[in-house]
Amino acid sequence: MSSIIVGLTAFACAFGGAILGLFFRNILPEHHLNKESRDAVIMGTGLIATLTALVLGLLISSANESFESMNSTMTQSGARIILLDRTLANYGPQANHIRDLLRSSMITVITRVWPEDAAKLKDSGMLQEGVIGMEVVENKLLRLSPENDSQRMLQTRALQLTGELLQARWLTIEQAERSLPTAFLVILFFWLVILFACIGLFAPANKTVIVILFVCALSVAGAVFLIREMNHPYQGMMKISSGPLIKAVENMGK
Repeated sequence: MSSIIVGLTAFACAFGGAILGLFFRNILPEHHLNKESRDAVIMGTGLIATLTALVLGLLISSANESFESMNSTMTQSGARIILLDRTLANYGPQANHIRDLLRSSMITVITRVWPEDAAKLKDSGMLQEGVIGMEVVENKLLRLSPENDSQRMLQTRALQLTGELLQARWLTIEQAERSLPTAFLVILFFWLVILFACIGLFAPANKTVIVILFVCALSVAGAVFLIREMNHPYQGMMKISSGPLIKAVENMGK
């Protein structure tokens, strides 16, 4: 389910609940809307509003923390790629083919995850064909035959950087698979329906109230949309920037 659909569903539940409350206001007997009834509904609504606000706040904080963590991981990966390329350059001509494979691997990642940014590579004459993973680069590094202590040290350093890049990749993949459980969304949407229905039940049905309820429903839906978007940072409208990897590719081979 896409973030837009989830957000629209949240909006429909919230605003639909408000319209439902306004409708029942006109058909319920008067004694159902007296002061005692109003006080009881306000107490129950306050509890649901508190739960909803607490859950949404915690989810936004958690999603933002996860998004920033993956963005930081991407920046660190860009720096490690440049360091790995420099390490291979210092190793000598024997590692030039591995540098080419590393560059191709990064271009593959960019064109797969950020196809809209592929033009930046193409314009610079860097777009290449083929699918090459970091595992291939690691295997090629293991097959190198160091001729002296300096090359052995550089090979060890290169393998360490490659391992860190692989670990960061799989960690990012695991984190990107996070999603809100369907049962949780159902409960959250139920709370929104009840909350807005109770608000509409005791609100006068005029244009000002309807507009305010519309804006409030839109705001809650926006919060749900942001949570869903930040939990999937490699798709949708709020994607992690490809800048660190593009910068790394631009600096490779120099």
